[in-house]
Amino acid sequence: MGSIPIVSTTVESTAVLLISCTDKPGIVAAVATWIASVGGNIVHAEQHTDLSDSMFFQRVEFTHTSSTTLATLTAGFQAVASNWGMTFTLNASPWKPRTAILCSKHLHCVADLLSRTTYGDLGLDIAAVVSNHADAAPVATSFGLPYYHVPVGEGAKGRAEQEDTLSTLLDSLNVELVVLARYMLVMPPKVVAPWTGRMINIHHSFLPAFIGANPYRQAHDRGVKVIGATAHYVSDVLDEGPIIAQDVARVTHRDDVAELTRTGRDLETVVLARAIRAHVEHRVLTFGNRTIVFG
Repeated sequence: MGSIPIVSTTVESTAVLLISCTDKPGIVAAVATWIASVGGNIVHAEQHTDLSDSMFFQRVEFTHTSSTTLATLTAGFQAVASNWGMTFTLNASPWKPRTAILCSKHLHCVADLLSRTTYGDLGLDIAAVVSNHADAAPVATSFGLPYYHVPVGEGAKGRAEQEDTLSTLLDSLNVELVVLARYMLVMPPKVVAPWTGRMINIHHSFLPAFIGANPYRQAHDRGVKVIGATAHYVSDVLDEGPIIAQDVARVTHRDDVAELTRTGRDLETVVLARAIRAHVEHRVLTFGNRTIVFG
């Protein structure tokens, strides 16, 4: 009579460790040793050494028993981090952050994000669509999502009241990520500050060129041969936050502003989705005003 195979009933979870610290010998071994010590198994690891700043960056994805909580793992790794002077985050994977999407009158980016999320291409838990115009209401409704219209009133007072209302709304939605999907209002520092590293914007230009509201007109007037789109974390300086993703398309003197705009819209949707995916998959490390985006 044959033996009966023993099937493991251990339930595993996956975690992602992101590390940055001054480069020195032994870091990789220390991290791997710790993961092994808690019964983890590394399934993917990637690292980068910045020689100009003598900095080390690493992303390690590993499995562990589900009975070991993320809080326990985080507390356990703290001793290693202190010993090596590391800044780190330890997060569960997969992660579907509760997200608010902000837009204005241009709806191609918000429509693309809602579609990608609905059909499983992008891991978001969308809490609401928010806009300073009423145009996006039908799009949000068609996907069964709450819609909030936060218009701008008259003058400086009206703008200040709108900013306060928006800030309060984002707090009340209890979201973990805010996406500016062609939200065409400048965010003041008081609104941006609570969302540092958690607010992603798509800019319809290859930054740092052509900042501001009408980059396709600027690009046309300059006679550029490529146009681009840039997704970045929002900072308190307009269009100067850490860049997550960019892409370009070739254009010629035959392309008018309308054609540049059509081409640019395609880039914007792809670049924004790419940046959000990198953030959600814990593949982005910020260092100063730069990012390290692991593959």
